[in-house]
Amino acid sequence: MTRAGDLGVSSAGARVTLATSSDERHPAEHILDGDPETFWTSTGMFPQEFIISLNSPSKINKITLQSSLIQSLRIETSISREPINFERCMEKDLEHVEGQLQNEEITLPGIQATHLRFVILSGYDHFVAVYSVSAEL
Repeated sequence: MTRAGDLGVSSAGARVTLATSSDERHPAEHILDGDPETFWTSTGMFPQEFIISLNSPSKINKITLQSSLIQSLRIETSISREPINFERCMEKDLEHVEGQLQNEEITLPGIQATHLRFVILSGYDHFVAVYSVSAEL
């Protein structure tokens, strides 16, 4: 099992290549840093998105997302060299329980991807947070 979130720090080369919100205290790089205390936060308004890029096309079997206050999420994939030509992979409404993080395991049996785009369509509040994303390759 390879987890892009664990490997994103260096060895697999997973990196956040785009985020629509930028807060210097909570940058998008926190999504892959492996620290459960850090997170990326949106700066209001929806949709919000971020793209995680891998070094090469990989088969993804499962994505694990730890977040807060996301109501509706869409995941898109691309096998292009650059993060373009995305295809919708799935869309899901997430449950919110006050005071708890959202822990979502999304099964994507053998989907090929070089880039993963996470589009946060709506939130339970004006701001949402993403603590980590990992992928089982």
